[in-house]
Amino acid sequence: MDAHALDRLFATILARRGASAKKSYTARLMNAGLQQCAKKLGEEGVEAALAAASGKKNDLISESADLIYHLLVVWAVAGIKPHSIYEELEKRKGRSGLAEKRARKRI
Repeated sequence: MDAHALDRLFATILARRGASAKKSYTARLMNAGLQQCAKKLGEEGVEAALAAASGKKNDLISESADLIYHLLVVWAVAGIKPHSIYEELEKRKGRSGLAEKRARKRI
C-alpha cells in the first residue's frame, strides 16, 4: 500500500534537512529555526482563513496546501513525526469535540 500523501511530503521535508539553503526553500526554512518556522505557519494560517472567508475555493485549496506544508515543516523542526499526530487523532475518535475540549487541562 502506498504511503499517505502527508507521509510522503514529510519524508521529502526530512530529506531536504541537509540540502543547500540556496537551492531548497525547505532547507532555508528549517535552518531558520523553530520560531521562524512557527511564524511562517501562522502567516499561512491567516492566509488560509482569509481565503476561506473570501469563498474562493481555488484560493482556499492553494492556501490549505501551503498551510499543511508549513505545518509539516514545523513538525520536522520540532522533532514530531506524523504518526504521533495520527495517534492523538485516533485517541479522540468517537469523542465529542465539546467533551474533548472540556477534558483539556487549563493553562
